[in-house]
Amino acid sequence: MTHDFGKRVTRAVGIQALGLTILSAWTSVAHAVSDLPGGPAVRQLDLHPPVTRIAAEQQWLHYLMLYICGAIFVAVFGVMFYSIWQHRKSKGAKSADFHESTTVEIIWTIIPFLIVIGMALPATKVVVAQKDTTNADLTIKATGYQWKWGYDYLQGQGEGINFISTLDASQRALSNAGTPEGDNYLLKVDHPLVVPVDKKVRIITTANDVIHSFMVPAFGIKQDAIPGFVRDTWFRAEKVGDYYGQCVELCGKEHAYMPIHVKVLSEEDYAKWVDAQMKAMAAKADDPKKVWTQADLIARGEKVYNANCAACHLPTGKGGGAIKPLDGSPKVLSEDKGEQIHVLLNGQNNIMPSWKQLSDTEIAAVITFTKNHWSNKTGQTVQPAEVLAARK
Repeated sequence: MTHDFGKRVTRAVGIQALGLTILSAWTSVAHAVSDLPGGPAVRQLDLHPPVTRIAAEQQWLHYLMLYICGAIFVAVFGVMFYSIWQHRKSKGAKSADFHESTTVEIIWTIIPFLIVIGMALPATKVVVAQKDTTNADLTIKATGYQWKWGYDYLQGQGEGINFISTLDASQRALSNAGTPEGDNYLLKVDHPLVVPVDKKVRIITTANDVIHSFMVPAFGIKQDAIPGFVRDTWFRAEKVGDYYGQCVELCGKEHAYMPIHVKVLSEEDYAKWVDAQMKAMAAKADDPKKVWTQADLIARGEKVYNANCAACHLPTGKGGGAIKPLDGSPKVLSEDKGEQIHVLLNGQNNIMPSWKQLSDTEIAAVITFTKNHWSNKTGQTVQPAEVLAARK
């Protein structure tokens, strides 16, 4: 019996040591991450610190409702428990014998009505303000794709700028390796949405494939992006800085890899950014009628692949899971170049999304790259004019 007792003690000590080890490891990981300004905080309990008037009003409304509901809870259950205790049978209490009371009926109708009105008025004021997208200084369309965001500056300073914002490749590598790192883990993107401070920004949301949802907590905005529909919301950021959000509608297997990063700049810095973007777009503008050499297309296609395709198909072209490999793919090796063009323009099997947002030259380049890279040695070249013709 003494021997069994000793074994039990040893086992208990071992379990306790294991628990302490796990707790220590968890604590060290937790301490390795700091609050992300404009994003989530470690052990966050409250709403994000607001940087727009709407977000501040939402936070005030949140606390108002919490206090009202808390007061009602305490009052109702306080009276109930007091009545149960003071009028219990052991004290000889007897229940009152009455069935109707006009006074009671009036009281418990009027008081709840006044409470509801008191809650509805401020709530309605905030909701109406949220929906007022008129007189915007800047209008941007945010299009949800599986799994990235496309931004088009439709009106205001920067009109004509457009780009795709995807999860930074380094974040995908960290996720694949199972080694989360940094305060902005899975929130870092290659091209953030850039807006000026103290300007009313209208966000028009839509989607290309499935339902997505555009949310930035610090701005107090959340708007679904639905294919075939146009919805809108707005914000006016009052502080310069970086602010983070996420697609908050379950949109597929890589839903977690669809962050939103909004960079708020001063008016002067925003003007400089717009100027730089315009120059970059002018430099990248391609004539779809231009005939490229195969070497130039492959070099251009490698950049397009690494920026847009490598996240799913991997730099090796081997894919993974439901993602089919491009290295040795029958469609890539096919003599009918139209097959691969069709896939990039229209998507395939609800897994491969459409890449119509890429230019004709970019699509031609990335197809030429995949047809002549890894073990694929087709020698085929796709020209931008062929992609342009397939779009029609």
